[in-house]
Amino acid sequence: MNKDELLKIKENALERHIPIIMDDTLEVIDKYLTEKRPEKILEIGTAVGYSAMCFSEFLSDGGSIDTIEREEERIAEAKENFKKVGVQDIITLYEGDAVEILPTLTEKYDMVFIDAAKGKYPFFLNQALRMLNKNGIIFADNILYKGYVMSDYNKHKQRTAVRNLREYIKEVMENPELKTEILEVGDGLAISRYNKDMANI
Repeated sequence: MNKDELLKIKENALERHIPIIMDDTLEVIDKYLTEKRPEKILEIGTAVGYSAMCFSEFLSDGGSIDTIEREEERIAEAKENFKKVGVQDIITLYEGDAVEILPTLTEKYDMVFIDAAKGKYPFFLNQALRMLNKNGIIFADNILYKGYVMSDYNKHKQRTAVRNLREYIKEVMENPELKTEILEVGDGLAISRYNKDMANI
């Protein structure tokens, strides 16, 4: 992996105000990746490919990442970035709307990273659970969404997204098969693991 190129891609994205994974969020996920060395990762929301490239460093031998992006400009940039960093052979980019692509996927994943349309998080969760290995983990980024999710203020234009993020949190917290924690890193990170006690019943 060309880490110099990766740093340039990060700095360029920040200069252009393209949302990428925040450093403190990445640090939390990196700790998990270092310990588990997953074989298969699914990312919902590629943007310029920065987070997928960061995750790829921690894959087990022969591991790979599937990532989904719908914006044509971002797709072209991400593909170019994968080549620059030298990870194009281990990252597959699915082009199109995740709502349409996810139901067609049949792989099993050790980790799912959700960072796409906030209003679709409950749908993404249901799809992720369908494909998650029993020892797998789901990370949902921006889950607190600028503080709106935990506040009573609901008169802003993002109220649909906020309502669905709240629904996501409710679902993962009440699902007996999951153990979930919400961390106040970045813009909020939900971490959901299969509850091993329940998974064996």
